[in-house]
Amino acid sequence: MTEGPDRARAYRVLAMNTLAFTVCFAAWTMNGVLVTFLVERGVYPWNRAQVGWLIGAPVLTGAVLRLPLGVLTDRYGGRTVFTLLMLAAALPMYLVSRADSFPEFVLLGLGFGLSGASFAVGVAYTSVWFPARLQGTVLGVFGMGNLGAGLTLLGAPLLLGILTDGGTNLEGWRNLPRVYAAALAATAVLFWLLTCTRKAAGGQGLVQRLAPLRYVRVWRFGLYYFFVFGGFVALSQWLVPYYVNVYSLSVTSAGLMAALFSLPAGVIRAVGGWASDRWGARAVLYLAFGAGTVVLVLLFPPRMEILAPGQGVMADRGGVVTSVTEHAIVVGRDRYVLAPGTRGDATKVRFGIHAPADTEGFRVWPDAVFSQVPVVRAGDVVQKGQLLARGETRIYFQANRWIFTGLVYLLGLLMGIGSAAVYKQIPTYYPESVGAVGGLVGVIGALGGFLGPVVFGYLLQATGVWTTAWMFLALTAVTCLVWMHLTIRRMMRARAPVLVRQVEQVPAR
Repeated sequence: MTEGPDRARAYRVLAMNTLAFTVCFAAWTMNGVLVTFLVERGVYPWNRAQVGWLIGAPVLTGAVLRLPLGVLTDRYGGRTVFTLLMLAAALPMYLVSRADSFPEFVLLGLGFGLSGASFAVGVAYTSVWFPARLQGTVLGVFGMGNLGAGLTLLGAPLLLGILTDGGTNLEGWRNLPRVYAAALAATAVLFWLLTCTRKAAGGQGLVQRLAPLRYVRVWRFGLYYFFVFGGFVALSQWLVPYYVNVYSLSVTSAGLMAALFSLPAGVIRAVGGWASDRWGARAVLYLAFGAGTVVLVLLFPPRMEILAPGQGVMADRGGVVTSVTEHAIVVGRDRYVLAPGTRGDATKVRFGIHAPADTEGFRVWPDAVFSQVPVVRAGDVVQKGQLLARGETRIYFQANRWIFTGLVYLLGLLMGIGSAAVYKQIPTYYPESVGAVGGLVGVIGALGGFLGPVVFGYLLQATGVWTTAWMFLALTAVTCLVWMHLTIRRMMRARAPVLVRQVEQVPAR
């Protein structure tokens, strides 16, 4: 990158790429809020699996088209491809306002999902303006367009409230996709006017551009991105119904809470890119996968109340039961004192709209209450060793909303820096095929955003446990961590076998 006008154009292109990606990302994740609103208000009777498909449909298109659009950007330039992409996505986005059935919503979601392919376009278009030493930083800045998800989570519920007159005119929801369509079209015009054309060097043909895709390394990068970016996209939309169902929040409040996950993850990508330039992408990915696994494991325990058998009371000798109260049982001359516990309000199920979390106080650890409940009545004849009162242990775990949100916030930060680290590696290894390689990596990553809500929905439907989503993501993170570590060890053994032996050698005693 040279000084003067060329440098100014480069930074202007970076700014416009980031703005366009932000708008596209906001449009791409709209269904997470809109579908939850329509189901919660009873406009459409979709089940959990259908909600997962509706949330995932736009993500699928954005995933599949990243590779071809990345190749087209290498060949024709980002200015043309990005502008046409936004205009093409605006039409189905507008038509969502006229949809009235599940198949229509799915098909139109696939249509405006084209906006999700903007990432591959922006990566290829940004990389041709900057030298390799700055790639991590500038691609991290561009990746801040992930903020679009947070803007949707914050703004769309508030906008729905305004457009529907506070829920009194539910048909007003149809104006929301029209607003997004107008934003896409306006951004396309602005983008064309303020950017200029530059293509990737080399003049390679399609076969040459796709050649790196035969390397396992590219697919490994894709798996990394499946977790750090795909997981981010999936959770950006899944957290809204999660908060609504688990913590009984309104869609607006759920959007605000989910934004605490999305907004920092977008901003931190710039930091992740800078850290990758300074300390290396692998070190950053070790942090993202390792710490991410720990956070996900902490999210495993669901909000729950468990009733388990406890220690009961048995008769020491036979006789006639003469008295039964909640405090004691008398058999002949023997009096058996019962553990009273605190049955009633203190141990009832506290979930759902009848007992919102705000009324429970702030609980960090599980509460356990033990009680003994009589199973005999006065006048009964009992034998030695017969059960007089059964034991009950009630364990209640609040899964405190603020602790949960703090953990999710930390997970978002780790996913953000991990996303930047993955894309730092692409121009380093494949400088002549950033569009093609970045497109494939983006495809696999975005498929995570598509499969996430679908898998989450089926896991929830099969188990009835919302936290199965965290278990699925933890399994993915561990797979990434193990594969990366084994690859690094294999590379170390190949390039520095003597050093590896010295490190691993057990000292003589």
